[in-house]
Amino acid sequence: MFRAIREQIETVFQRDPAARSVLEIVLCYPGFHAVLLHRLAHRLYRAGWFTPARMVSQFSRTITGIEIHPGASIGRRFFIDHGMGVVIGETSEIGDDVLMYQGVTLGGTGKEHGKRHPTIGNGVVIGTGAKILGNIRIGSYAKVGAGSVVVRPVPDHSTVVGIPGRVVGGAESDPLEHGMLPDPEGQAIDDLSRRVAQLESLVRSLSDEQSAAKR
Repeated sequence: MFRAIREQIETVFQRDPAARSVLEIVLCYPGFHAVLLHRLAHRLYRAGWFTPARMVSQFSRTITGIEIHPGASIGRRFFIDHGMGVVIGETSEIGDDVLMYQGVTLGGTGKEHGKRHPTIGNGVVIGTGAKILGNIRIGSYAKVGAGSVVVRPVPDHSTVVGIPGRVVGGAESDPLEHGMLPDPEGQAIDDLSRRVAQLESLVRSLSDEQSAAKR
């Protein structure tokens, strides 16, 4: 237990430059509280103590604003930055070294039983407000842009943005630079605008040639 607490504190220091002291982390970081309480709730859940497990998870939700179902499986060094509004469903699986920002949902897409929530690989970064829905896999070291809605699997080392989420390239940068993510729809509109301008120029040129020929 103490090793897990120490590792979680070290993770906060590594991930958040605003962290100044161990005492500040222990007292003031809801993501830290939510992860540790989930470890307890998950142990109870695995032991078959379902109602006490849900009670722990609901207590955690009340004090942190982060809702993690006790059935969710979470790897080591998981860090939730700020965290308000995060929802992680029952059959979610999260790998090691995952960074998640506030407002993220790992949700299902129906009422079916069995595996119905996402699987998140190692080293994934999930931006603010992203929604990852259904029994899909987000590959290791992928990055999910803020506000994206992802309903299809994402390969390893990819960056996905948009609604619905589209893979727009690799995930070379670290951490996720929300203001520098590509905008595929914006790029398509820019390309169309340039093409229209070229066609208008061509039409004007042909019109001028016809006018000159008539003279």
